[in-house]
Amino acid sequence: MSSALLEVEGLTAGYGAAPVLHDVNLTVQPGEIVAVLGANGAGKTTLLRTLSGLVRSTGGKVVFDGVDLRGTRVEQMVRRGIGHVPEGRGVVTELTVDENLRLGGLWRKDRAEAKKALDEVYELFPPLAQRRTFAGHQLSGGERQMLALGRALVGRPRLLLLDEPSLGLAPKVTGQIMALLRDLRERTGLAVLLVEQNVRSALSIADEGVVLALGRVVVRNKAATLRDDADLRHAYLGF
Repeated sequence: MSSALLEVEGLTAGYGAAPVLHDVNLTVQPGEIVAVLGANGAGKTTLLRTLSGLVRSTGGKVVFDGVDLRGTRVEQMVRRGIGHVPEGRGVVTELTVDENLRLGGLWRKDRAEAKKALDEVYELFPPLAQRRTFAGHQLSGGERQMLALGRALVGRPRLLLLDEPSLGLAPKVTGQIMALLRDLRERTGLAVLLVEQNVRSALSIADEGVVLALGRVVVRNKAATLRDDADLRHAYLGF
């Protein structure tokens, strides 16, 4: 039996009659960070949306912790332990920081556990604790990214699907976000499937890299190998 937390085999998906992903295969082990890289239009966001249930697959299978997720509703994905932070951060700007975070734990029936999860996020992100009553639109870009991450983490996921966390952020803030992901992995065993245009940042924290081109996996290797192979970087990653 496989030890992988997530197994994707032969995944095909898209919008309407137009497939975007073609026969995609990848795995994520418990506590592993896998970076999904590629040019705009490669299918990276569609991959995460398919894994979280927002886009229905038309072929292949997605197995999480030994369970085939085909046909699973989005809200059930969260209960099973999959958190998704979409591109653009997905913060409800009219709601306060506290209200946004509580949305991530609405499905929890145990109020004590819900409060504990909320407190853990405030401890993880001190700036959010200082801005509990601020509306989302009053936050900086970095704070909004913290809030989006925090809302997903309130659900205590075992796998985090993270789409372009560095988008629009200053390099210093990007570094802080990447360091946080590495720390979460080390402290909690969180597995991360990370879509990121900032290739250097992604490979600096990833264990493995998967490169997509036109919806197909063209390279799958250790992150260190991708970083050190100049020919491969020039061919597929643009640096």
